[in-house]
Amino acid sequence: MAARAVVPVEPPVEAHVVESLRAEVPPAWRSVLSEALAAHSFARLAAFLAAEDAAGPVFPPRAERFAALAHTPPEQVKVVLLGQDPYPTRGNANGLAFSVHRGVKPPASLKNLFLGLEADLGLKVPAHGDLTAWARQGVLLLNTVLTVREGAPHSHKKRGWEPFTEAVLQAVNDGPAPVVFLCLGVPAKAMVERLVNQPRHAVLTAPHPSPLNGKAFEKAARAERPFTRLNDVLTRAGRGAVDFSL
Repeated sequence: MAARAVVPVEPPVEAHVVESLRAEVPPAWRSVLSEALAAHSFARLAAFLAAEDAAGPVFPPRAERFAALAHTPPEQVKVVLLGQDPYPTRGNANGLAFSVHRGVKPPASLKNLFLGLEADLGLKVPAHGDLTAWARQGVLLLNTVLTVREGAPHSHKKRGWEPFTEAVLQAVNDGPAPVVFLCLGVPAKAMVERLVNQPRHAVLTAPHPSPLNGKAFEKAARAERPFTRLNDVLTRAGRGAVDFSL
């Protein structure tokens, strides 16, 4: 008789490690994400992040991991702009998708995003890349993965963040007011279309403004005007347009 395969058993995650990560989630979001915060995937994520923090730099800094949720409480969300993972370069990621702190040179993808806004809305490219003003107007600047190891893009992919992010999107989907989801790139589009109730919520798409795709994003912004359409939807819903100038 063939020997039975031995299935490795994951060691239990220490409760204080999980509770520490839960405590970082802003209180307003904790109440609508209770199932996600109690899930095994979140416990595994907590253990993984604790090990990564001990091994070397992880971005954004711990205090800013949930900045997107802190700046935009669930009841204020009217737009979701979904990115991928944070900038892996030291000093860049600040917890808001695509954003950097004032004084930090905007990375290529953020520059391309600004060029798209210029092509669509005629906005002058700003002198800084801090998108906090958008977040305070109800734009949830969310990445599908909220952390990254220094110098290693996508290093925290499929480590537990995706179930959490999906729970955030589901909470927005289940909220009382219509929301516009702006999906930049195929992965964001696939995730949103799988989770979001259309046509109750509007889903707009455009190419990702990555360094290799910047021209395509700018061309699409000029031809399809996603930011203009986004504000048209918000205005018709009585939710007020977003001022994308900085």
